[in-house]
Parts: sequence; structure tokens; C-alpha cells
Amino acid sequence: MEKTNLTMLTDFYEITMANGYFCTDMADNIACFDMFFRRIPDDGGYAIMAGLEQVIEYLKSLEFTDEDIEYLRKQQIFNEDFLKYLSEFKFTCDVWAIPEGTPIFPGEPIITVRGPVMQAQFVETMILLIVNHQSLVATKASRIVRAAAGRPVMEFGTRRAHGTAAAVYGARAAYIGGCAGTACALCDRDYGIPALGTMAHSWVQMYEDEYEAFKKYAEIYPTNCVLLVDTYNVLKSGVPTAIRVFKEMKPEKMGIRIDSGDITYLTKQARKMLDEAGLQDCSIVVSNSLDEYLIRDVILEGACIDSFGVGERLITAKSEPVFGGVYKLSALEKDGELIPKIKISENVEKITNPGFKTVYRLFDKDSHRALADVIVLDGETIPEDGEYEIFDPNAVWKRKKITNFYAKNLREQIFKAGECVYESPSIDEIKEYCMQQLDAMWDEMKRFENPQNYYVDLSYDLWKLKHDMLEASKK
Repeated sequence: MEKTNLTMLTDFYEITMANGYFCTDMADNIACFDMFFRRIPDDGGYAIMAGLEQVIEYLKSLEFTDEDIEYLRKQQIFNEDFLKYLSEFKFTCDVWAIPEGTPIFPGEPIITVRGPVMQAQFVETMILLIVNHQSLVATKASRIVRAAAGRPVMEFGTRRAHGTAAAVYGARAAYIGGCAGTACALCDRDYGIPALGTMAHSWVQMYEDEYEAFKKYAEIYPTNCVLLVDTYNVLKSGVPTAIRVFKEMKPEKMGIRIDSGDITYLTKQARKMLDEAGLQDCSIVVSNSLDEYLIRDVILEGACIDSFGVGERLITAKSEPVFGGVYKLSALEKDGELIPKIKISENVEKITNPGFKTVYRLFDKDSHRALADVIVLDGETIPEDGEYEIFDPNAVWKRKKITNFYAKNLREQIFKAGECVYESPSIDEIKEYCMQQLDAMWDEMKRFENPQNYYVDLSYDLWKLKHDMLEASKK
């Protein structure tokens, strides 16, 4: 997409807080903020990390324009020296993140920003906006693709997306989640995501009859001809006319698309008609307000479908359209000493994990399947020789000893002192990585209903720090 300065796309209170820090001599205090989320959409077993490339682009281009400064000046609440600071703003923070395409789980610090408090606080809104949106759509796409059981899924939601950016970045996220392509031409141009599409009902209606419409289309696209057969009547006119045109024109690749009606019944009958006509190679594509549950059901019913086009319920993640990522202070640095910070709540899930942390994933050495994730304090390592005991941080009597495993630090450094030190993979590499990482997850945690909970535990040192801080808060 065309580059736009998004520095001022922020919650207003980020600017009022920055001004407040500046006016109280806290501007250069070093702070650590974590982005994490609390629950998985659709009560699923995992989520997919997405959006890091756009976060990097945003952080690289942070700059307050003269227009921005003049707007802020007109508010008559900001210190003039603060506005001068903004006019010369340079991002100098360190950033760590879990790479795109990685399965992620509640409570894990998927992004950490460390740097001057004004800067680390200010970037909250855009980090949440970008990662919440793309992780939501990538997660939904992964569920839908899994339901399709190996059949390609095309993202068809451009016209139903919540705005232009949501259409483009939603298609990008859907591709990371496993979709084969998108209806969005801009995504093909800018990201290399294959643009796919056939025709609308209006194409058929433009002509005197289906035969003329189909024949003209086959003449124009002889190498890949997919005909929309439900404008009038799928079985009485659409499929028979498509068969007639395919036999006359003999396109290299051929297919029909059904966008309405009883998909199971219609595809079974259409497949029978095509096969009897000797067109066994003709594919059947279906669309029409699909999601993972409908796709799973029609496959179980024996529908004859080669690929799916999924629109509104994917691009908007209609069943649960919010990814609840949050951005919380985890530590301050004073005179070279790290001071952990914790947010306390009566809701256990809203109590944060203090300190500067990272995340390890433990894999079985034989199967290479993921066994558990462990959140640890910076500097801690996971010993891979012998036994390692994990425990439920909210029910410490629930313990398990793990052997014959190896540990991988999930996070990578993205920025160092404001300079990007990470090279973003290509979109195809991210998609392939996502598939590989999902293969390492147990099938039981991929169920749509009541998936097995994946272990996300705290190291003993982190648990004790959190426990001691909670106890101290009672005094």
C-alpha cells in the first residue's frame, strides 16, 4: 500500500502522558512494556502471530510533521519544549517479538518494547492495532483452512472488510494462516499473494443467455475457465450450459463455481453430471457465507468440493471479531537496576507477569512435537539435561516432569537502540513457517470444540517474583 505517516494514529492519552512524563523529568526513564493477550478467539486451542512486518514499518517511519506539531499546539495543553522534542523525535527503543506465523498462547509476551518511557508508551496504540487485527484474521484463517482438510481456501472478503487497510492486511494475515490466495488485486501487486477470481453474476446477466456469457468468457480465458453456474438454476441450466461450453471450447483448465443453495446436494449432483459428461477434471468451487463449521459439515455430508472461497466470516472474523491483546508496563530501570512492575486485579487473568521476560518452547526430541511453553525472566535458561518440572502457575500442585526435550527461545530482537536488526521473511516463508509450526502442535489442541489446553507455565523464579509482589501488595 502507499506509505502513509501514521505517527498520529494513536490514542490521544498517549500524547498527554508523554507530555506529562516530559514535564516531570521522567522522559528518559527506561521502561519495559509487554504486549500479550488473555484468551484465544472462538475458545480455540491456539492463535497465530501476525502483523510484525507492519509494526516494523511503523516504528521505522515514526516522525512528527509540522502539521502534527501545529495541531498539537492548537490544543493549548502541551508544553512548548515538549513540542520541540516531538519535532526532533527519533525512535531509540529496543524491541523483541515472536516471529509471524508462530502459534501463540495467552499470557506470553509476544512483543516487548524497552526504552525511554515516552517512546515505549507512545507506540502502544499502533502495536495493538496492527497485531490484534492481523493475529485475529490469521487465527480465523487457520481454523478455516484446517476445516477444508487439504482443499485450497481462497480469501474472498475484500468488499466486506472494515475499511481499505483491513482488506489489504486482512488478506495478508489470511495468507499467513494458510489461504491459497485472495480476491484482492492490491495484495498480489504489493505482497505477491496470488490474486484469484472468476466472474460475478452480472457477467452472466449482461448477455442474452448463459451459453453466450459462458462461451465469451471461455474465449477470453482459454487457459483457466471457471464459470459461475448459479445465476438462474444450477442443475437445470447452469451446469448443463457449462458442460456444453467446456466440450465446445476445450479450455486447458476448467471449473464451475456455486455461490448459493444447498451446497452438499448441488455439488453432489453437479459432480455426477460433470463425470457423466467425461469432465472428471472439471473442478467445483463453492462460496456463500462459509466458515470452519459449515465447511466441516458439508465435507462430512459428502459434498463434492475441490476448493472454497470464504469472504465476510473470514475477513471480519465474524464469530469473534476482537483479539484482546493488551500492552502493559512490566519493569522500570533506575540507576542500572531493573525494578519489576505488576498490575493487580480481582480477575486472576488480568494480573500481569512482572519483569523483563522471554518465552521458551519445549519440544520432544523424538517427535519434535511441542510439549509446553515456559515464560522466564531475562537471563534464565531451560536446562535440557535430565528432568525439568513445569507447573500450573495458578494451581501449583499441578506439576509435570519433562524429559528428552529441547528448548527454543521463541523471541528475536527486532530493534536495537532504534535500529532495525531483523530481516523480515517473505510472505511465502512466513506461511510455510506457520504450517511447520502448526504441524508441531498436537491434534488434540486443534479441535474446534473443547481443545486440549496447551501448557503455558512460569519458571519458578518468575512465579516466586510474582507471588512475592502479590503478597507484598497485601501489606
